[in-house]
Amino acid sequence: MWKRLRRTFSRRGRRPHTNATGRSQASSSGIHIPAPDGTKGKDVLTTRVVLLDGTDITVDVRKKALGEELYNQVIRFHLDLVEEDYFGLQFMDANQVPHWLDKTKSVKKQVKIGPPYTFHFRVKFYSSEPNMLQEELTRYQFFLQLKHDILSGKLFCPFDVSVQLAAFSLQSELGDYDPEVHTPYFISEFRFVPDQTENFELAVIDAYKSCRGQTPADSELNYLNIAKWREMYGVDMHAVKGKDGNDYSLGLTPTGVLVFEGDQKIGLFFWPKIKRLDFKSKRLLLTVVEDDESGREQEHNFVFRLDTSKGCKHLWKCAVEHHAFFRLKANVNTRDRRQIVRLGSRFRPSVRTEFEITRNTGQRKSVNFERRPSKRYSRRPSFKKNAGPRIQTTDQPFSRYVPTSGPAAPPKKPQSSPPANPPPQSRAPQRSSSRSQPVQPSYTRSSARHAYGIEV
Repeated sequence: MWKRLRRTFSRRGRRPHTNATGRSQASSSGIHIPAPDGTKGKDVLTTRVVLLDGTDITVDVRKKALGEELYNQVIRFHLDLVEEDYFGLQFMDANQVPHWLDKTKSVKKQVKIGPPYTFHFRVKFYSSEPNMLQEELTRYQFFLQLKHDILSGKLFCPFDVSVQLAAFSLQSELGDYDPEVHTPYFISEFRFVPDQTENFELAVIDAYKSCRGQTPADSELNYLNIAKWREMYGVDMHAVKGKDGNDYSLGLTPTGVLVFEGDQKIGLFFWPKIKRLDFKSKRLLLTVVEDDESGREQEHNFVFRLDTSKGCKHLWKCAVEHHAFFRLKANVNTRDRRQIVRLGSRFRPSVRTEFEITRNTGQRKSVNFERRPSKRYSRRPSFKKNAGPRIQTTDQPFSRYVPTSGPAAPPKKPQSSPPANPPPQSRAPQRSSSRSQPVQPSYTRSSARHAYGIEV
């Protein structure tokens, strides 16, 4: 009796009940991936991974699991990516600085905000030549990443280039242009660029008409081949300060390190010209070799400062990974000491190089995956006001939209000419009826659709 009362009225009995795995709620997509070895209860670490198509999944790993276990669960098994080294899992620290999950370290020791521990699946290394990507699934993930970069303003494109890219995006998602369905009112649901205007959407529709016949794979490849020529394509930006105290930005690219002052590019250090890349506390040290007027090599030292020592080490790690991925034919061995790698650090890139991916990855016969629709927004009221009336065509009769009989059928068209010999006794009533019942206007499909309750 006392045990039952204590269990009923104690604090422990009033706690909200949770399931066996300790998860509070499922992700929005409803996909939950359990731990690979069947671990449950307190020994499980719950993570939430947001994918590039906007959905998120819940992944359980062991509490002491390394980052490689989470990588395998998401990228290799769930997304089924073979060219997995182009991608990574990104998380935020307490200062809202993005970091990449290290495969060789514990997940719990790297991420301090949680549970649930939130990660974003992203493209980590942008291929300089999308045609080198072997699988359609890989190109689709690159396509989603570039759409996000353009919409967020990270990748700037001029008006004509943005219009063409938006047209390829519509062709990939909607198929061939249909004038009855893909109206300006309908296209205004999509978002392609920041501060999107009505003139931009009308120009997109005109460019969309010329994409007829392209498959989703063709449209996405054309999208990548245009986006790769933009100056900020695949640039990993980091805010730094110079010796003079001014604010600069260092951009990591496949060819080298870009230097920006505001929005203006003021320098480019090619990877072969960088002889030393090191960090000490909050300072990043660069030694670059350049040829003078007489052709002799001269060394130039550059020092950049960051706000925290952790941020400086993070920038150094990203630079080392970019250099190793795009410049080396094989990954750096743990015991091998290169000039680009700092002697005092044990960090080594844990991914294959681009050279190894393109040479050693075998292409599968077929890959089946689902393209999810993009996020939709509210339509423009101005396009709704100017949507009708529409013009009738011979290949689209009225019966396709409006019933010909029944209470919902439109009124019949009146006779164009009066009767030849009207009876004399019916003249007066005819005049009164013509005044009380005006002649119905000519029937159009647009008015019938409104009468039938169909929104134009």
